[in-house]
Amino acid sequence: MLLAGILAGEEFVVRYGVHVSLAALDEPSQIKVRQALILRLRVLVPILFVLTAISAVAVLVLDSSGPGFGFRCAGVFALLIFILVTAIGTVPINKGALAWQPDAPPSNWKALVRRWERLDVIRSSAAILAFAFFLTAVALQVAGN
Repeated sequence: MLLAGILAGEEFVVRYGVHVSLAALDEPSQIKVRQALILRLRVLVPILFVLTAISAVAVLVLDSSGPGFGFRCAGVFALLIFILVTAIGTVPINKGALAWQPDAPPSNWKALVRRWERLDVIRSSAAILAFAFFLTAVALQVAGN
């Protein structure tokens, strides 16, 4: 659950703190910051996600009949949504964004950023929900013991 909390916290801060603040920057600066974030987070987030997913599935399998099982299943399902939206939606946009020239971005770059932001609301919400589901499962386990 600790890893799910770290993943949810990272997603919350990036979604509602960092990316919202980017709109205040001029276009070249905004693109440079986005590219720097992509380069850093494309290493950090997959590691964090994989560790979270492995631990979540392990707990799900090892405690398939205890209190909170349904919430653990919901948490794993939320992580599945997170990875699907990431792999199919935001990663392709991120890959393309790394090639943008800050002083001469493609004409559709703002539309791509808006699409990325819509997808990111889904993926960050999925990470936050996964943490909430896992936290609820633990609370039910503690209450049941």
